Amino acid sequence: MDMRKLERSPSEDMSVITSRERRKFLSLGLAITGLYLGGSVLSLVSARGAEASSIPQAGQYPYNPHYSMVIRERLCIDCERCKEACVATNQVPDYGYRTTILERRRALTEGQHETTFMPVLCNHCNRPPCVRVCPTTATWKDKKTGIVMMKPSRCIGCKTCVTACPYNARYFNEENRAIDKCDFCWNARLSTNDEKINKTTACVEACPADVRVFGNLADPKDRVYQLIHTPETMVWVLRPEVGALPNVFYTNA
Repeated sequence: MDMRKLERSPSEDMSVITSRERRKFLSLGLAITGLYLGGSVLSLVSARGAEASSIPQAGQYPYNPHYSMVIRERLCIDCERCKEACVATNQVPDYGYRTTILERRRALTEGQHETTFMPVLCNHCNRPPCVRVCPTTATWKDKKTGIVMMKPSRCIGCKTCVTACPYNARYFNEENRAIDKCDFCWNARLSTNDEKINKTTACVEACPADVRVFGNLADPKDRVYQLIHTPETMVWVLRPEVGALPNVFYTNA
């Protein structure tokens, strides 16, 4: 990428997005508006109106339910209740993580800056590099829900998937000698009678600021679908250049 172009305008250089990737995002009803942070963040807006015919209806996504998460980044206050709930619900050891929060600082004027917090987790990609490199099929993408799953009994701890993950979303669990990661609380929801947890993820339930929204991207009535397809709303994904097609979307709320 020409860094001189980025210095003039960080959203100028669209050449790094291939025509195939453009078609993929248009098929989801999203129009590309720019690249930010040296190409590590892709800016998207709803394509409703100009590309109304491209907005998919229920049944046109790869999975149904097509589980996804929207993170309204500007609302995050870094209280870490999401992390605490994740640890308690999924028995995450103190050295591990299924979700974390990154901090970013942006200079405003001399002596002043703005701090924003970015929750991150497994992006449950449509083309997950971790699945592609696993030698034992210990990790796979569920054909019904689209969730990227782990089966510890198959894992040999080679950590190839950890290296391949573009989002640094996996860790090695020393207790069962296997890789662990977010599964949208799938196993926890299957094994609990808690009605709230059964409907959503622990991190979403614990958040006091409504930062995280979990739901079915294939259902036009679902809040996730509506947030992503709201006209003029900016939506972006992390590290689009790797071609993984993530299912965690960020908005500026």
